[in-house]
Amino acid sequence: MTQPNFILLYVSSPVESAAFYARLLGRDPIEASPTFAMFALDGGLMLGLWARHTVEPMVAPGTVNASGELAFAQPDVAAVDGLYAAWSAFGLTLIQAPCSMDFGYTFTAVDPDGHRLRVFAPHRA
Repeated sequence: MTQPNFILLYVSSPVESAAFYARLLGRDPIEASPTFAMFALDGGLMLGLWARHTVEPMVAPGTVNASGELAFAQPDVAAVDGLYAAWSAFGLTLIQAPCSMDFGYTFTAVDPDGHRLRVFAPHRA
């Protein structure tokens, strides 16, 4: 069974939000760009701050529960595709088919309340 290991919050300005969370958490982000920042938290949990206007699939204005997502990091593309097949068979609502984005290979589903569930394998350097 896979476990969520990322919390992604959609924010207006990742730079400003990263400064806020750096003060709040007492640590610097491990990754920062104009559209995304990430903090490593104790216990292996990661906190990502994603520029709302760059989220894919796009968040429709006024959408309920579309301010963040649980993310499930996977070791490789095959694992992402495997979960896509399993979640499809399970009947989850899928809002993004597997695709490559700037951070990795990913797909997105939603839970019964509309919360986003993102599965991804990060691009390897």
